[in-house]
Amino acid sequence: MTSSTVSKLETTSVGSSTNIRFHEGAFTRQERETLLGRKGFVIWFTGLSASGKSTIASALEQHLVNNTIAAYRLDGDNIRFGLNKNLGFSDADRTENIRRIAEVSKLFADAATVAITSFISPFRADRDAARALLVAANIPFVEVFADLPVEVAEQRDPKGLYAKARAGEIKDFTGISSPYEAPITPEIHLRTDQISVEDAVNSIVQYLAQRDLIALPAVAGAKRPLFGSEDSAAKK
Repeated sequence: MTSSTVSKLETTSVGSSTNIRFHEGAFTRQERETLLGRKGFVIWFTGLSASGKSTIASALEQHLVNNTIAAYRLDGDNIRFGLNKNLGFSDADRTENIRRIAEVSKLFADAATVAITSFISPFRADRDAARALLVAANIPFVEVFADLPVEVAEQRDPKGLYAKARAGEIKDFTGISSPYEAPITPEIHLRTDQISVEDAVNSIVQYLAQRDLIALPAVAGAKRPLFGSEDSAAKK
């Protein structure tokens, strides 16, 4: 047994966990991607509540899966029903919320799946930490800024959250009583008050193709309707 093998078998401590050891799989992520014929990476949507990021993320997921590209969407609200249900909206809890999602998205990408995250993720340092985690693992990270003026987001307000925040019923609400730190150099910047959902999805897909993260057929045209069946598309 070589010294390098011995070191791999040694236990270590990470955070509050002690006597743990990382077990390598039978093949690398690159080998998995080659065998499955697809690439894993992370698309990270950020923006104010009601900025349209969840709508665009859902449409993007549909488009990729309709074109046989494995993708899974991690939505901010949905995650709080399970994995992050013990977190509130304090600054510390928001940071932990994003840390966990970065780790989960890393697992999806390692499994050769496109992880699409849709979180307000208001603090730049938290998004930078998520990016650093993925880049360190050689996983592509694509930040998508769903941008619009807070006044427009407030007019949309599908959940009535801005009104509640203005009335003092919701504390630490991003854009009203808690800051949103906009990305400085996102890979993709969408003015969601000036672009349709379909055009937003197409812009993202074009970018992914240019980065060689997806194959060109996904750009040339969806194998099925972009937003699902013709019936569901007609209802929108």
